Amino acid sequence: MRLCCRLLLLNLIVSLALADLTMEQKISDFQALASVYAKRYAAYDWKVATTSVDLLDIGTWLAQVQATTNDLDFYEVMINYLAALDDAHSYYISPANFSANLNFTVDLYDGNLLVDSINTTRLPTATFGFKTGYQLVSIDGQDAQTLLNGLLKYAIAGNPRSTRRLAATLLTSRPQSRMPHAPSVPDVSSVVFQRPDGGRETYQIPWTKSGLAMTSVGTFKSPFLLGDATTSGEAPVDDSADYMRTLRRLWNCKLPDNAVLGSGSLAPIFASSMPSGFMQRLGKTATDPFYSGVFTANDKNIGFIRIPSFSPSSATTAIAAFQNEIAYLQANTDGLVVDVMRNPGGDVSYLNIILSYLMPSRWTSIGYELRATSEWVAAISSALTSAKAQGAPQSIIAGLQNIADAILTANQQLAGRTTAVPLDDVTIDRDPAKDAKGNVIAYTKPIMVLVDEITGSAGDVFAATMQDNARGPLFGWRTMGAGGASVETWLAGSYSQGFAVVPEALMHRPGLVMTPDFPPTPYIENVGVRPDIQVDYMTADNLNQRGKPFVDAFVAATIAQLEGR
Repeated sequence: MRLCCRLLLLNLIVSLALADLTMEQKISDFQALASVYAKRYAAYDWKVATTSVDLLDIGTWLAQVQATTNDLDFYEVMINYLAALDDAHSYYISPANFSANLNFTVDLYDGNLLVDSINTTRLPTATFGFKTGYQLVSIDGQDAQTLLNGLLKYAIAGNPRSTRRLAATLLTSRPQSRMPHAPSVPDVSSVVFQRPDGGRETYQIPWTKSGLAMTSVGTFKSPFLLGDATTSGEAPVDDSADYMRTLRRLWNCKLPDNAVLGSGSLAPIFASSMPSGFMQRLGKTATDPFYSGVFTANDKNIGFIRIPSFSPSSATTAIAAFQNEIAYLQANTDGLVVDVMRNPGGDVSYLNIILSYLMPSRWTSIGYELRATSEWVAAISSALTSAKAQGAPQSIIAGLQNIADAILTANQQLAGRTTAVPLDDVTIDRDPAKDAKGNVIAYTKPIMVLVDEITGSAGDVFAATMQDNARGPLFGWRTMGAGGASVETWLAGSYSQGFAVVPEALMHRPGLVMTPDFPPTPYIENVGVRPDIQVDYMTADNLNQRGKPFVDAFVAATIAQLEGR
């Protein structure tokens, strides 16, 4: 049964004036959270092997629960428990809608916390004279880097660099749903910046606050029950056939929204520094699903297309637009740059369709090891029956049957996960995109792929698939390593009204990947996808020059690729 957000909010508002949870209720709900993960979490053994974290060993966690004296501290324990997994898809959401914002953002450039955007409507320059590129020194007398270290647990992203960047956004944006003590910020903070010339400036900046500050959940005599599960909170309501709802649960491979500048945005982070003569085609209106264009360098016509995410508002519209744009680029360019920097992922099936337009020959996709729970047995079996009864396409029926067989086999073998299976087809080997006559309509010329440490989830899959099929070099930085899939949100306890986000499948590359910091593995989780050409966008030069050094670098690399150098 789906959770009813309106009823939840009403119950929350009523509960704000009530007393704290009892200790028995806290223990009950922590055990409920642990049981959700014990049953559904796909990466359990990977975490034990690589981080020595055993989420089933809850003794010390129960002691921490018993030491709490209020509900907000209890929520902190729930958050810490999942943060220990170092998993970008695993986090706890408390039932709060309060948030506070200082109306500017900072990120890590050359390791320093530099301002990279300012809401001048809220902070007019006549009063607040700090600028983009200024370094954040302190907030209310607390060193900014020290503050950042204390925020890491709220922004786990699979590897240290990605985590620190996500945590940097929380210095100036505090959602209580992820940070229980967010309402403790003052009305106005004293913020110190350092100018590029070394001088310092101090400003009294008001926090913009919205929502209702939650101080306690309330003691209820009986459990709060609206239902058992819901799909990820970022996904829209799905009114399609019931068997498709089950498939979309499987295909959900998306990270939560974050405040990193340009994350999931239509235009590239370096849009204002595109090469001279760049002729933009798509991306001129907010409804365009892609940003694209063509430029000339060293007598080579080079195409550019940005894929902002793999969760468009309309997959049908986006696929048609991509097909048309690829046809144009195929006819009018010598090579193509594909930008998936700061791409937060999305839908696995849509992702593979997009990939089919970039692969001119037979290619291999990513498989997924799915947690073989009784709930998935029931869900897949029901979806399969419905698909047959409703005359679903044979490909859908065959795909569901393949998944059902894999889950039943895993159960019979007492295995926690299935073998690596496709979630949107019967085989991981795919054909390139073709027209109605069977002609290949995929892009056939050289490709360069731009990636960074905020490329995650289905974005990780895109990078891995391009690399595994030797389709073109990856340029940029190691991807996030958000290697879970089939991301679900579950009610985590009946009293505290919080939710646990759980990746119930694990991405599995077709071959072992060798890295210096992990054992040889087919997994993307934590490992990420390593670029063939490593160039760091997160430098002060790129911030101050709006990405021009990075653009110059990938253009030079693309020309070298096209010239066979």
